[in-house]
Amino acid sequence: MPDEALVLSDWLERVQMTDLDRMVDDAAVWAPIHRIAGTLDKALPDLFAADYAERLEAARRRLRPATEDEGGIS
Repeated sequence: MPDEALVLSDWLERVQMTDLDRMVDDAAVWAPIHRIAGTLDKALPDLFAADYAERLEAARRRLRPATEDEGGIS
C-alpha cells in the first residue's frame, strides 16, 4: 500500500497543477480531491526524502503489470 499511496500522491499533485477545469466538471469534487491529496501528503514521509524521485520511480515499477518480456505470466 505505501507504493500505491506514493504514486497516487504524485499523480494528484500533478493533476492539481494542471487545468483541472477540463477534468473536473463538478465543483463538489474539489473538496475531496484536496482532502485526499492532503491526507496522503501527511502520511508519506517519502515526499521529503532526498531520493524522492528514485523512490517514486521504484514504486511505479513495482506497481506496473509485468509484461512477457519482463518475465510476466503470459
